[in-house]
Amino acid sequence: MKHLDRLGTGIGWRPEIAAAVERLPGLDWVEVVAENVCPGHLPDSLRRLRERGVTVVPHGVSLGLGGAERPDPRRLADLAERVEALGAPLVTEHIAFVRAGGALTASPPLEAGHLLPVPRTRDALDVLCENVRIAQDSLPVPLALENIAALISWPGEEMTEGRFLAELVERTGVRLLIDVANLHTNRVNRGEDPLRALDELPVEAIAYVHVAGGVERDGVWHDSHAHPVPRPVLDLLAELCSRTDPPGVLLERDDAFPPGEELAAELDVIRAVLDSPPRRAPGTGAADGRTPGPRRDSRTLPAGRPGRTRRTTRMQRTPRTRWAERTRRTRRTRGAGGARRADGARRTSRCPLPVRRNRAVLRTTSRGNASGSHRPPCCPRSSPGRRRRRGSTPGG
Repeated sequence: MKHLDRLGTGIGWRPEIAAAVERLPGLDWVEVVAENVCPGHLPDSLRRLRERGVTVVPHGVSLGLGGAERPDPRRLADLAERVEALGAPLVTEHIAFVRAGGALTASPPLEAGHLLPVPRTRDALDVLCENVRIAQDSLPVPLALENIAALISWPGEEMTEGRFLAELVERTGVRLLIDVANLHTNRVNRGEDPLRALDELPVEAIAYVHVAGGVERDGVWHDSHAHPVPRPVLDLLAELCSRTDPPGVLLERDDAFPPGEELAAELDVIRAVLDSPPRRAPGTGAADGRTPGPRRDSRTLPAGRPGRTRRTTRMQRTPRTRWAERTRRTRRTRGAGGARRADGARRTSRCPLPVRRNRAVLRTTSRGNASGSHRPPCCPRSSPGRRRRRGSTPGG
C-alpha cells in the first residue's frame, strides 16, 4: 500500500466559518464537501488557503458505493474534476448507500437524503468491493472510505464492523477514514464495542481520522456535528493513537458554529490527545480472543483521591446498560413472588431492549433533513448539500 503524506490537524471548511478557518493558528489542512464546490468557481477563501500551502481534501457524500447499482460515471467524473481543481492528494467518500430504485427495479428512483448503513454480509461486501474498484479506476488519486453512524443494524449480519472494514481493505486496497465519533455513536445506539472495532482494523490503511460532537436524547446519540467534542470521543481518539500514528485528524462542525476562539480551543484539545496517547499493553483487546478488561474512564475525581475514577455517567451508558442496572437492583433483593431472597441469587430474563430502542428512535428522528448547506448556483449538477448533518444521527 502506497504511503500517504502526513496531513496534520485540520478542520472541515464550511462557508459559514470560512473567515474563522483562515484565522485559525497552526492549521495544516481542511476538508470540503465535494458536492458543494464548483471546479471553475472555487470560493476565495479556499483559494487563499491553497496559496498559503494548506491542503484541501474533497469529501464526497453522494456516490452511494454501498448501493446495488454501479457508481454513476457522471458523479465519478465530477468528483475527479474537483480533485484536480483542488490539487488534493486523496479523495474520501462513505461506506453507505444513498438511493434505491430505478430502471432495474421497475420503480422510480428514490434519494434517501441520508447515509444509510450497508449490511455486514458477504453478499453486500461483494457488491461494495466491486463498486469501490470501479471508483478507484475512475479517480486520479487514492480513495479513502469512512465508517458511518446508524440507528439500526440489519438482520442476519455476518461480520463485526472491524472485520467488515478489514476485508474491504484486503480485497480492494482502499484507504480508511475512521470517524471515532461514529464509533461512539454506534456504541450508544447499537451496543457495539468500539475497542474491538479498533483492534480489528488494519491501522496501516488509515488515511485520516474524523472527530466530531453530538448529543444524547432519550438514550439515543445524535451525531449532530453541532456540539463540542465529548470526552468519550476524545478517549476513542486516544485509543486509536495508542495503536497507530494517524496521518491526519480533522474536526467536523456543520451547525451551531461557535466563535473562532472556541474552534481553536477544540483543535488544541485534539492536538493534546495526539501528543500524549495512553499506553496500552499489546494483546489486551477483544480481537485476540481474550476477555477485555474493564473500560477506563479518563475523567478522574478531584485531587486528593488518587487511583479512583468516576462512575460512568448517564451519557456514557447505553440503553441496555441502564435497563440492566435497574433490573439487577430489583433482582438482588426480591424473588419471583416479591419476597426478599436470602441467597442473593439473580434470575435472568430476555432483555426487551429492541422494543424500547425502536420507540426512542421513533420519538427522536422526526426532525427531517432540511439543511442550510451551501449550494453554489453555478453548479446545477451538485447534490443538494450535506442534508444528513442537521439533527440526524446517520452520517459520517
